Amino acid sequence: MLVLCWFILFMIGWMNIYASIHSSEPSSIFSPEGRSGKQFIWMLVSLVFGIVILFVLNPHIYESLSLPIYIAVACLLVAVIFLGTEVKGSRSWFELGPVRFQPAEVSKISTSLLLATVMSQFGFKISRPKDFLSVAAIILFPMLVIVGQSETGSALVYVGFAFVLYREGMSGWVLFLGFMAILLFVLTLAASPYTALMVLAGVTSFCDAVYTGKIKGWFVKYLPALVFLGFVPVILENVWEAAGWNPENMVKPAYIFIGVVLLTLPFIVFRAYRTRSGFTVLAAASLLAGVMLVYSTDFLFNNVLQDHQRKRIEVLLGLKDDPSGVGYNVNQSMIAIGSGGLFGKGYLQGTQTTYGFVPEQSTDFIFCTIGEEWGFVGSAAVILMFVFLIWRIITKAERCKEAFTRIYGYCVASCIFMHLFINIGMTIGLMPVIGIPLPFISYGGSSLLAFTIMLFIFIALESNEKKFAS
Repeated sequence: MLVLCWFILFMIGWMNIYASIHSSEPSSIFSPEGRSGKQFIWMLVSLVFGIVILFVLNPHIYESLSLPIYIAVACLLVAVIFLGTEVKGSRSWFELGPVRFQPAEVSKISTSLLLATVMSQFGFKISRPKDFLSVAAIILFPMLVIVGQSETGSALVYVGFAFVLYREGMSGWVLFLGFMAILLFVLTLAASPYTALMVLAGVTSFCDAVYTGKIKGWFVKYLPALVFLGFVPVILENVWEAAGWNPENMVKPAYIFIGVVLLTLPFIVFRAYRTRSGFTVLAAASLLAGVMLVYSTDFLFNNVLQDHQRKRIEVLLGLKDDPSGVGYNVNQSMIAIGSGGLFGKGYLQGTQTTYGFVPEQSTDFIFCTIGEEWGFVGSAAVILMFVFLIWRIITKAERCKEAFTRIYGYCVASCIFMHLFINIGMTIGLMPVIGIPLPFISYGGSSLLAFTIMLFIFIALESNEKKFAS
C-alpha cells in the first residue's frame, strides 16, 4: 500500500507539472527539454534507488552507518554555504553541470536515521536531561545550518521531529509551550503586547488550576481579576480623557499588568513551596518567560528576521496589503484554487495555470494547479491520499518490535506531514510563503529522490522485520 501511494502521488505530480508549464514550454510530457520530461527522468532515477533499497541493500546497514552518514551530510550542509550556488537569495545548492543538488533534502534522512539509532539504544530515556540534550543537538545542528543558508522553510520542517520525541516519552507540555510561544509572538504583532500578556496570564493560571485540581477557585479568584485587567486600557483612556491630560503621558496598561504580576508572584511561589506543587513553580517560570518573549518580539521581528520574511508575515497577518508585491503569489494562488469550484476546470484547462499568473507554479505552488483543474474534489482526494500515507506509516511503525524501525517511521511521517501542512497552508494563505515543496508532487529532483529514499528505507526496514518475525 505504501508503494502504491508513492506511485499514485508520483503520477499526480508528473501530470500537474506538465499542466503548469505546457503553455510556456510547448513540448511533449516526456521531452527532456521541459520540466515534466526532466521530472520523468528523476522519477526513473528514484525508482532505481527504490528497487536497490528494497532488493539489494541489507536493511541492517542503516543503523550501523547512521553516524557516518549524518557527519557526511552535515559537512555538505556547511560546505554548500561557501561553495554552493546562490538561487533566489539562498545559498543551498551544489551545481554539478546540468544537475542541482540540495543537501538540505538529504539531511532529513540522515537526521532521521541518527535519531532512530540514538533513541533506540538500551537505557535511553527522553526525560533524562543528558539524553534529551543529545537528540536536541542532533536536530538543532542541521536546522541552524539550514537557517544560515536562508532556507527557512526547510529548517521549519525539523520542528516536526518534536512529534517523534513526544511519541518516545517527551512531556506534552513541551509541545504546548512551543505552541504558546508561537501564539504570543503572533498576538504581539497582530493585536498588542497587552493582549498577548492577558492571554498568557489566563492560559497559565488556568493550566495550573487544572493540574492542581482548583478549577472552581480559578473561576472565583482569577477570572474576575483577568476580566478587570482586560478593561484597564479602556478605564485609563476614559480617566485621562475626562481629566484632560495629555494621552502621550498615559500610564501603559502593560506596566500595570506587570506590576500586578510582580506583586502576586511571590505569594504564588510561596504557596507552591508550602504545598510542594512543582507545577505551580513551573507555571510561574513560564509566565515570566512569556513576558520576556512578548517584550522581545519587536526586537526579534525587526532585527533577526530578514526583510522579505517580515513582509510575508505582515501580509499574512493582515498588517499590510501588498497584492502586487509580496502577497502576489498567494493572491494568485487563492484565485486559481477558488476558480476551480467543486470539480475543477478540467485537465490542461486552467486559465491561471495556462497563462502563468502564479509564479513557481510547478514547484512551491503546484497545489494551486490541482485546485484549479481538479477542483475541491481533486484537492481533497490528494490531501486524503497524503493523510492515508501518513496514517499507514504510523500504524506500520507502531506494529514494529524494533525501536529503530518504529522511531524512523515516525520521523518519515513527521517530515511528510510538515511539508504537507506548510506547503498547502502557504498556497491557501494560512502560512507565510517560505518556499517548500509538496512531497512527490512538486518539481525538483533533490526533493523527489530524498523523499523516495526516505520512504523506501522505512518499507525495507518494516518488510525485513516482518520477514524475520515470520
